Amino acid sequence: MANSILVIDDNKDIRENTAEILDLAGYKTFMAENGKSGVEIALKEKPSIIICDIMMPELDGYGVLHLLRKNVETQHIPLIFLTAKTERSDFRKGMEMGADDYITKPFEDIELLNAVETRLKKAAISTNIYDASSAGFTRFLKDVKNAGLIQEMSERYDTEHYERKQSLYQEGKKPRFLFFLVKGKVKCYKTNEDGKEYIMSLHSAGDFIGYTALLEDSYYQDSAVILEDAEIMPIPKDDFLQMIYSDINIATQFIHIITHNIKEKEDRLLNIAYSSLRKRVATALVEIVTKFNLKEQLMPVEISREEIAQYVGTATESLIRTLSDFKAEKLIEIKSGRISVNNIEKLRNLAY
Repeated sequence: MANSILVIDDNKDIRENTAEILDLAGYKTFMAENGKSGVEIALKEKPSIIICDIMMPELDGYGVLHLLRKNVETQHIPLIFLTAKTERSDFRKGMEMGADDYITKPFEDIELLNAVETRLKKAAISTNIYDASSAGFTRFLKDVKNAGLIQEMSERYDTEHYERKQSLYQEGKKPRFLFFLVKGKVKCYKTNEDGKEYIMSLHSAGDFIGYTALLEDSYYQDSAVILEDAEIMPIPKDDFLQMIYSDINIATQFIHIITHNIKEKEDRLLNIAYSSLRKRVATALVEIVTKFNLKEQLMPVEISREEIAQYVGTATESLIRTLSDFKAEKLIEIKSGRISVNNIEKLRNLAY
């Protein structure tokens, strides 16, 4: 279904010209010749976005915005002011009241369409449902970027090459960047008092890494190291925070995702604490295969036994015995020391 747009302007030529541009771009349009009728149409049609003049008879643009923001059914509809008024105080007043953007008359067709597209993308982010996982978070950040809250990353930031076993960041250090993993694999781990490592999370191409410490303005609570030669794009801390908090709806959605990510990690810790070793190893293999997109049959798991043991939270010897059992049960294959999963569903639904 096409997005609908309400154009409110007392100037017939501008109103009809604006609507025609939007019609040609594939949007469904409604028109109102003054603020009062505009509010009535907005309440009836619930448009995807509203383009509204400021200076109008009966009810000006500020009055329209005030009434729409007071109504629960229209308070989240993006509103763009279309105005010839360019004084800074007018812009500030509109933004303080909750306007989403301004277009100054006269305007180019592409300027109008770009503003509409950006606002629709931002509105979609606040209503999308994102998985409570690193993949869901990554999709969220990509949507935020594409919505224009930050310039195209490839144009602003260089990609750096990292080799296997090279450190990305260390526990206890102050973060300065959000890291976008373009290619390769990364593990994040903690080290206990005895020097033993426990892998907290695994990351593959398309993931963002290190955002928790940035948000908390704290030190890293884990360390990150390269598992497989990687291409990584560092994004400065201030740019990342601006991207997230430039829009209250975006910030709300972001906090919702982070809350679910914390729950996901808690569930994993409970699994380690209370599940049998067989169940823990099976769950870990499923997560690794899923995380690294090993969808082809018998594609080997590119992670060492020691690292799998760190991810499971067990001794390497115990892991090897469990893997031998899985091989005997034809759940996995081991060739030249490399593990491949035969039946991911049986592993996922292992009873004990």
